Amino acid sequence: MSESKSPVPAKPAAAKPPAGPSVIRRLSGAEETNRLTKKHLPAWVASGAVHLIVILLAWLILGGKSEEQIVNAEVVNTSVTKEDEPPVEDLTNDDVGLDSNIIAAVDVERETERTVDAMVTADPIGVPDANLDTPNAIAPPGLNTADLTTSGLTGETGNFQQGTGGIGGFGNGNFEGRSGGTKAKMLQEGGGNMDSELAVARGLAWLAKQQKPDGGWTYDGSHAKDRIAATGMALLPFLAAGETHKNGKKYREVVFRGLNFLISNMNSNGSFKGSTGMYSHGIAAIALCEAYGMTRDRTLLLRPTQAVVNFDMTAQGANGSWGYQSGRNGDTSIVGWQVQALQAARLGRDLVVNDNVIKKTNSFLDEVSGGSRKATYGYASGPGAPGTALTAVGLLCRYYFSGWGPANGGMAEGVEGLMKNGPKPGTKASPRPLGNLYYYYYATQVVHFYGGKDWRDWNEGPLVNGKRTGGMRDWLVWLQVAAGNNSGSWEPDAGTIGSSCGRVGTTSMALLTLEVYYRHLPLYKREGAGGGENLK
Repeated sequence: MSESKSPVPAKPAAAKPPAGPSVIRRLSGAEETNRLTKKHLPAWVASGAVHLIVILLAWLILGGKSEEQIVNAEVVNTSVTKEDEPPVEDLTNDDVGLDSNIIAAVDVERETERTVDAMVTADPIGVPDANLDTPNAIAPPGLNTADLTTSGLTGETGNFQQGTGGIGGFGNGNFEGRSGGTKAKMLQEGGGNMDSELAVARGLAWLAKQQKPDGGWTYDGSHAKDRIAATGMALLPFLAAGETHKNGKKYREVVFRGLNFLISNMNSNGSFKGSTGMYSHGIAAIALCEAYGMTRDRTLLLRPTQAVVNFDMTAQGANGSWGYQSGRNGDTSIVGWQVQALQAARLGRDLVVNDNVIKKTNSFLDEVSGGSRKATYGYASGPGAPGTALTAVGLLCRYYFSGWGPANGGMAEGVEGLMKNGPKPGTKASPRPLGNLYYYYYATQVVHFYGGKDWRDWNEGPLVNGKRTGGMRDWLVWLQVAAGNNSGSWEPDAGTIGSSCGRVGTTSMALLTLEVYYRHLPLYKREGAGGGENLK
């Protein structure tokens, strides 16, 4: 290193000292600082500039967070090796998720490959009572030859085969109305509106909060012990809204836990532990069959659901009905739930249903019907009366199993009777008590499938001075609890559902009634049938 010096007078050259040991030059503090600064300054400047650029880039990326936050974020990011878990859904938010054009809030697609990971157990799914000697306790689709001697299959031989729908054909075989543009179209054309969909959203939010830690539901009425029926009935409104265990937008986990509760409480023969009999079995079977039909989840659902269907078919009584216990003759009310379950199985495509079961059911319906057109239905024998709950049940069964579309004379006469006992909602300011929701649940489906002017009057009320006076849709919306802990639910009615199933059952049935527009696609065209107008 060179140093500048002031000029001084020249001196005579001194004699060169003798050679000796090296001497380290001692510098003052000021001289040392000056030396180090000149030596390292370029490196410090470059390093500082690089760090400044890094900090500025991090600030821009992380949205202006503090340096401490940036450091913490960098540490966290370097430790993450997999995708973050999805946030827990806020089930208290009842946002309907629809815009002004009533676009569907959910989008359900059929998935055949993807499955939901379930807890691994030692026993096969749906067979908690299985042991090491019976590793495959649930039979594959169809029944063994020995099972063909049971009461539901008397006089027939051969294995179960895919049903073709009985008399009149099967029609559509899917659940497309529950999602996407099809749902929006059916909602609008069928007479639903933003108020009805908001009521559905609020009802689902309340119902989700009633789910127990084990995934099931409990009736808060006299049938509190029948958790199988309560869970099946509570699941149905979520499925009708397009929520599944595979791709639900809001209640995916709710549905999965509910289905898992049903499967984990199954016996090896397809019946349910804790069930009160075939009445509750049918309700739970509908939920499983619809869940499979919507997702076709073969890993989780196919085997247990087919086992449930198998048990349902072998439990049919000798006269074609179902009783409270397997294999016994029963009544129209229990038959209604079994028919809905088997119909959902047929829609599921892969589930096996036997035509003989359908034929025997039609024979029973003939026995309990009345009139030349078989338009009314009784309990365990005919002839029944028009405009009753059992007549509504019988007509819905005819629609599914007998091919009775809007053009059928018996259906037209039966709907005429239902219309005479139609909704009487009162006014929005002073709505009347709901009454027998069990009747309205069945009758609403029948009149909806019948369509035309009758459906418009049922759903929105008859025209008075050019205005609709309010129908089934408005009645349910008006009666929904608007505030408090039970906001989104419906008060239990004084009829069969309210007394036995309480608020949970009443709310589930009310939601299903409000979801009638898109829950099931019509099987038969309305055009020119029934003497009514096409609904536009």
